[in-house]
Amino acid sequence: MAITGKLDEFGNPAWIALIVLCFMAWWPLGLVILAFTIWSGRMGCGYHGGHDRWQHKMERMQRKMDWMRSKMGGADPSGGFWGHAPSSGNRAFDEYRSETLKRLEDEQREFREFLDRLRFAKDKTEFDAFMAERRNRPESAPPQN
Repeated sequence: MAITGKLDEFGNPAWIALIVLCFMAWWPLGLVILAFTIWSGRMGCGYHGGHDRWQHKMERMQRKMDWMRSKMGGADPSGGFWGHAPSSGNRAFDEYRSETLKRLEDEQREFREFLDRLRFAKDKTEFDAFMAERRNRPESAPPQN
C-alpha cells in the first residue's frame, strides 16, 4: 500500500503530523507536502470537486439527518419529524411544534424539488447547446468505400 493510502487511513491528523515533521526536518519538504495535501483535497480546502463535492456533502448530511430521525422515534404517518415525541405538558405548544416542524419539512422538500428542477434545466440547456453546435458544424467528407 502506498504511503498516501496509509496516511489516509489515519485521516487528517496523520497528514498534519507529517507536515509538521517535514517542516522541522527541512522546510522546503514541509512546503511540498503542504501543497500536495491542499491540492489533492486531503485537507478539505480548495476548490477541487466543485459543485459535486458540496452536493455529496449535502446528501451525506441528509442521510445522517434521516438516520437521526429514525433513531429518535422515526417519522409518524402524518410526516412529523419527531413521531411520538414526549409531550411538553402544553397541548397548544405541542400542536404548534408539530405544525412548525411539518411546515419546515414541506419547505425543505419543495426546495429540494426546486433544486432538482434547476439542475435539470441547466443540464438541458447545456445539452441543447451541444446539439445545436453539433448540428451547425460542417460535415466532413463521407468515407468512401
